Amino acid sequence: MDIRRADLPLLISLDVLLEELNVTRAARRLNLSQPALSAQLGRLRELFKDPLLVPSEAGRGMAPTPRALELQPALHQALLDLQSAVVSRGEFNPKEANRHFTIALNDNIFTTIGLAVARDILALGGPGIRLSFVAPVEENLTYRMERGEIDLYIGLSTKIPEALKSRRLLTDEFCFAQRKGHPRGQGAPTLEDYCQLRHVMVSQGGSLHSAIDDALAQQGKARRVAVSVPNYNQVALVLADTDCVATLPSRLLQRYASGLDLLPLPFSMPPFDLAMGWHVRAQLEPAHQWLRERFVRAAASPA
Repeated sequence: MDIRRADLPLLISLDVLLEELNVTRAARRLNLSQPALSAQLGRLRELFKDPLLVPSEAGRGMAPTPRALELQPALHQALLDLQSAVVSRGEFNPKEANRHFTIALNDNIFTTIGLAVARDILALGGPGIRLSFVAPVEENLTYRMERGEIDLYIGLSTKIPEALKSRRLLTDEFCFAQRKGHPRGQGAPTLEDYCQLRHVMVSQGGSLHSAIDDALAQQGKARRVAVSVPNYNQVALVLADTDCVATLPSRLLQRYASGLDLLPLPFSMPPFDLAMGWHVRAQLEPAHQWLRERFVRAAASPA
């Protein structure tokens, strides 16, 4: 094809069409009417002398032709490079900027780091700065960052894909917790005590098994998990109203130390690193650098 006959909007539309494989969804993303995008697809077929997208044999959506599959990775990367080239590298002024940041993290990390970041940004930023904290989903994380759906991921360093840039924020460890006035007393539990107590744990899917149980199994032991809840902060509510105990990150438990006894575990659990990850295209963006610095500062502050 003659690249001089193709304009940038056509190539952007082709990139989105190859991602969605559905004209209706692609039109919605591009803020175009379906007939307008269909007309663009006709023009693209003429330029590339290839159908590019054909009806799927499964009866839903479209299927890319071999030529389209060949084009997609290079076209997508070229558009990302172009976007990176034209992004302003001027100084970021949060008082005047209009920017929406989306950060993926769980409620444990929001409580220990994210809340401080939100407070910091609300104090430093103007009315154009907005924040969305969303639940972390590691599946397709790199792709979602590439598309601009997520700006920053905060989680276990081991869960950050190698394709992303990353930086360690802090190291934490697990701690034993019980409500103040627990009938078992205030002393650190023995391993036998620990296994006999009723435990509450965090599980999004309702599982009663975690890495804690794996560590106990290596010693031929098992604990009694009585309750699982989907969010970390709900554990504190269960501890306050029952005789259950919990094993959670110490930095989170410090938030509830006024109503809890925090004691050492009777067995060894390795510490773990929390880190932030971001797409390489955001590496030099001033606004993103400013956001990352907020998390670095919050992580360095005492729990």
